[in-house]
Amino acid sequence: MKNIVEIASENTDFSTLVAAVVAAGLADTLSGDGPFTVFAPTNEAFAKLPAGTVEELLKPENKEKLASILTYHVVAGKVMSKDLSDGQKAATVNGQEVTVTMADGVKVDTATVTAADLEASNGVIHVIDSVIMPN
Repeated sequence: MKNIVEIASENTDFSTLVAAVVAAGLADTLSGDGPFTVFAPTNEAFAKLPAGTVEELLKPENKEKLASILTYHVVAGKVMSKDLSDGQKAATVNGQEVTVTMADGVKVDTATVTAADLEASNGVIHVIDSVIMPN
């Protein structure tokens, strides 16, 4: 079974995410043992950000900010969709919490989960339609 980074790298919908993970220096971490739960924004999700945001974040001088945003999309442990509950709070790797709601589809903060439970050797990926931002 492939790891999280390998799965994302083979899916063209995640090319922006993979470029960001590499630019932030997180590829080795997310290829490691884990387990990790990754809320993975698609290219379309990144495209919703204001014009120039992604390009700005990919610059070397913004590596820490980019890493902070990306680690906000990662929860330690393997959390399958059946383990989620409405109003659940989950601590992210960046130290802040995301909130799961289930009233109008499954959401993580403001992002809707569009595909769930893509299993990897070191965790699971849930695809989301927006980039979520830490406070």
